[in-house]
Amino acid sequence: MTYRRIPAAAALLAVVATGGCAPASGLLDAQDGTSSPTCRIHQTRGPADRYTAGAHADPRSVLQLMRYYTANGTKAYCDGKPPTDTDHLWTRLYTELGGSAAHLSPADKTDTTTR
Repeated sequence: MTYRRIPAAAALLAVVATGGCAPASGLLDAQDGTSSPTCRIHQTRGPADRYTAGAHADPRSVLQLMRYYTANGTKAYCDGKPPTDTDHLWTRLYTELGGSAAHLSPADKTDTTTR
């Protein structure tokens, strides 16, 4: 195996190892398999550096976050339960990045988490 093939093989192994699993740590589950979700699912992990690193954040990830909450933030959770502390971390980040609280449900605006 040449040195050029090692990174490609490592990347392929990482994709295979994580395929079909829950979202990786810190990734927004934006329900990508649903073109227009009728409800939201709870986020299982808080935001990672790709969203919170300021000038070093990943622009595509940040835009996905902003689009998701702008389009779906007022929808109820599919299980009918209130937002979790992890959900509040995401909605707080949305507003800190300039998203309008008008795009969030009243329950999402009641943030009791601390950073």
